[in-house]
Amino acid sequence: MFGNWIKTFVLMAIITALFGAVGGAMGGATGMLMALCLAGAMNFYAYWFSDKAVLKMYGAQEINQENNYGDGQFKNYYNMVKELAQNAELPMPKVYVINEQQPNAFATGRNPENAAVATTTGIMLTLNERELRGVMAHELAHVKHRDTLISTISATMAGAIGSIAQFGMMFGGGRGEDGERPNMVISMLMMFLAPMAAGLIQMAISRSREFEADRMGAQISKDPKSLADALTKIHNYAYQIPNQTAEAHPETGQMMIINPLSGVSFDSLFSTHPKTEERVARLMAMASSY
Repeated sequence: MFGNWIKTFVLMAIITALFGAVGGAMGGATGMLMALCLAGAMNFYAYWFSDKAVLKMYGAQEINQENNYGDGQFKNYYNMVKELAQNAELPMPKVYVINEQQPNAFATGRNPENAAVATTTGIMLTLNERELRGVMAHELAHVKHRDTLISTISATMAGAIGSIAQFGMMFGGGRGEDGERPNMVISMLMMFLAPMAAGLIQMAISRSREFEADRMGAQISKDPKSLADALTKIHNYAYQIPNQTAEAHPETGQMMIINPLSGVSFDSLFSTHPKTEERVARLMAMASSY
């Protein structure tokens, strides 16, 4: 686990450096400073408000005792999360349901005390209770590791690098402190390659975190095979059923337990998730000890 945190820190440092490099390519030292200030402002917003923004984006409905668990139909789901949170020694997260046919789930929130988990109605129709339990244990593992904050910041930074690069390509770069434009060939290469590199780094962060969440999720549920079976089902169904919100906001795809984007191969270089087959194989190897 400690090595995973070091890897994440290094990758995040590289994304930050890329952010500054794009700003520098656009406007020298001044551009670099402006880019880093923008990164700070965006991360401030991401830290405090990204969870509310993504839940609103997906039209998520909170499930709790006050609203009678959505007229009672989601009471078992709520109690399942409550039990698993106790197993994981976590505060009770807020629980949400999304009216979406594609089976999927995600966790969000800046820390365990302000966390939320959400599933689609499609996943409840696709999985049995045991498999859904494995999925929710996986999402709570993300909460325990604070992956939700790390993934949000990496997504924000990667997206911002792309936006700044597009702005620079539209206006041809800025001027440095001496009033001279930076080398245009270098600037154009930086503006093209930096967003791609940032995206790949973001995906590397996401993939390493998925493996760790699978491992800890299996420990929380005490049933690695249930998560393995769930991943296989979700992968097969998600490929066939589009998720309209995720297609419109692809930066949220890394949050899901399985890549929700139908236009991208799940196992390609640019996937935000590891190969489902490899995740299943690791879980099945764990299953022999339970």
